[in-house]
Amino acid sequence: MDIRKMTRGGSMAKESSNGSTWAVSLTNFLDSGSIVAGASGLTLWQKSFGLSDFDVGLLGALSANAFGSALGAIIGGRLSDKYGRKMIYTYDMLIYMLGTLIVVFSVNFPMLLLGFLVTGIAVGAGVPASWTYIGETSGDTNRAHNIGISQFAWSMGPVIIFVSGTLLAPLGLMGSRLLFAFLTVVAFIAWNLQKKLPESQDWINQKKKELGSSIENHPYRDLFANMISVKSILFLCGVYVFWNLVAGAMGFFMPFVYETVGGLNNTQANMLQAVLWIFTALAGYFGFALLGDKVNHRSFFFVGASMAVISWIILTYIGFGWSALLAFVIIWGISAGIGAQAWYALWAVELFPTRYRAGSQGFMFFIVRGTAGIWSIVFPIILSTLGFKIAGTAMIVLLIVSLIVGVLWTPKTRGKTLLQITKERYGNKQE
Repeated sequence: MDIRKMTRGGSMAKESSNGSTWAVSLTNFLDSGSIVAGASGLTLWQKSFGLSDFDVGLLGALSANAFGSALGAIIGGRLSDKYGRKMIYTYDMLIYMLGTLIVVFSVNFPMLLLGFLVTGIAVGAGVPASWTYIGETSGDTNRAHNIGISQFAWSMGPVIIFVSGTLLAPLGLMGSRLLFAFLTVVAFIAWNLQKKLPESQDWINQKKKELGSSIENHPYRDLFANMISVKSILFLCGVYVFWNLVAGAMGFFMPFVYETVGGLNNTQANMLQAVLWIFTALAGYFGFALLGDKVNHRSFFFVGASMAVISWIILTYIGFGWSALLAFVIIWGISAGIGAQAWYALWAVELFPTRYRAGSQGFMFFIVRGTAGIWSIVFPIILSTLGFKIAGTAMIVLLIVSLIVGVLWTPKTRGKTLLQITKERYGNKQE
């Protein structure tokens, strides 16, 4: 690998961070889009292929929502640190397109499951690299802004998919296949944009240092041998894992819940989710992107996390009347736009040195989506055997844990460069 050859392109990265941020954020669009495309047609796939409750749970568990992306993350994060962020963008979307095309042409349950798994692996490989790249190519005063753009893109995936799903509903299962065909087209566009991106200058600088050093420790050995990094992993998992158990179940099963518990039809369920994601997108941009670099992080996190708890209290204990449903989707939607995922994406870039920045995210994303995979199997069983009130109460408890961890241990990183944060936390050894 010729690091010197990359330097000229890498130096352009910070100058064009807005353009590269939008290009890279398409990965987040495709992540949420693939989850929701599966969710919006879940009852249709279930009826067409005669799926059991366990089969439905397995689809969720092996999808981009859970184990599929967990596997991709642990692989992609390490590769991104070793061979560069650009390497992921050169090949990842090709794997994504393969997965979505398998879903489009699925004729039975095993083929559908394989399509969900391949798509999930591609998503998992791309997300740690995308957040790392965005953070490294941003300035110290617009890092949250650029992460907010990726959050906006993540939110727009479900908006477009749910609205499209509603318009395609009369086509039945063919409509769901067309949603995955649409994602294939977007992935092709993303691949063409992302493969032209310059490499991250931070990664290039790190590789130059490694070329002149005789120390060849495996980055994961450094990661887990350093108590500062271990504490950061525990903190970020505390914030994100517990929140994502709720958000992950919602992303895949919420239309199913609206229909089976609330008695809504498929069109109503999809439109309700579209409203939720519209508010998430608006909050992600006008909330997190515009304010994240300017306001106190602890207070800002508390507001979003508290709204998430309140929204689930409303749905669990007030019920599925239209007033309660609208209050739920609006409050949760806003909270998700400024909530744990955006903060995780920001802090996971800031709290680790360049050497294993993407790898640490890959490991944590593996934990996050892996636990979501287990919950994706358990949640439908709890729902059908113990009822929605028990399932909803469990969601509230998970959100409270995320809130407490985030508020107690909010890092003080606002307005600082990544290099400055690394020096403060690790000293000069990890610059």
